[in-house]
Amino acid sequence: MNRDLPLPEVSIVIPVYNEEAGLPALFTRLYPALERLNTSYEVIFVNDGSRDRSAGMLAEQFRLRPDVTRVVLFNGNYGQHMAILAGFEAARGDIMVTLDADLQNPPEEIGVLVEKMREGHDYVGSIRRKRQDAAWRTWASKAMNRVREKITNIQITDQGNMLRAYGRNVVDLINRCGEVNTFVPALAYRFARHPAEVVVAHEERAAGESKYSLYSLIRLNFDLVTGFSLVPLQFYSMLGMLMSLASAVLVVLLLARRLFLGAEAEGVFTLFAVTFFLMGIILFGIGLLGEYIGRIYQQVRARPRYVVQAILERSELSKTPLD
Repeated sequence: MNRDLPLPEVSIVIPVYNEEAGLPALFTRLYPALERLNTSYEVIFVNDGSRDRSAGMLAEQFRLRPDVTRVVLFNGNYGQHMAILAGFEAARGDIMVTLDADLQNPPEEIGVLVEKMREGHDYVGSIRRKRQDAAWRTWASKAMNRVREKITNIQITDQGNMLRAYGRNVVDLINRCGEVNTFVPALAYRFARHPAEVVVAHEERAAGESKYSLYSLIRLNFDLVTGFSLVPLQFYSMLGMLMSLASAVLVVLLLARRLFLGAEAEGVFTLFAVTFFLMGIILFGIGLLGEYIGRIYQQVRARPRYVVQAILERSELSKTPLD
């Protein structure tokens, strides 16, 4: 990439996955909102292996606005956070803003984050003023926020909102990381020197359906917790020691009871209940350990985190012209 060219102040990174129904509305609102910032900007769309017409629509938008539009095309689906990382690799601005393509984060709110960044912050998160999600998602998100903050000590009020701004210093550090599984806002929070948060509007999805199922949300939170804290493993170590101590006390009590009261046949079902409870704890602990081992396994394989099939950009931005 030729760094001698004028660099934009603001880079907008937008992951796209099967969003053909909502992209026209996004294009219509996004560019006017950026023009009102009265600064130089670029928009980087990252197509995350969409199976609908999203890739073709992004290519058409590039042809319409090649001066400020760039498109990164994955050869498959690697996930939202990998798409954001690819966008960070391509971004040239001093301020990078991530935005979902479903218009639940209004593009008109980008200016709020940019102004906050200009005050001297290097990371600005956002808090949805009034969430337009289903009740179960709102409740589950708030519950996980509280658990996550206790475990990781990462103070992100609204972790599910991807409308966030990042300084060049933070993004450069993120680009140096080679983690296979990560949660970008939490990683940025760890690197930021002057983080801040702002309140923004939140709208209903413009079109299409949410790409996050309950299982996906659970997986995302597993990645967040296991990627930024050893507390779960330490908790089970402490629990194991306490249970060992309790077992030793129980053995002493049972021996004393047998010596003084004789053999008894009572309490068999209670013993079964306690046994099944302990088995459940052991299996959960093994599963938790498996999460950490799985992350290590994925990391040591050293496979590419994502594969870029093509990048659509003006040829003067690249050392080798694109077809």
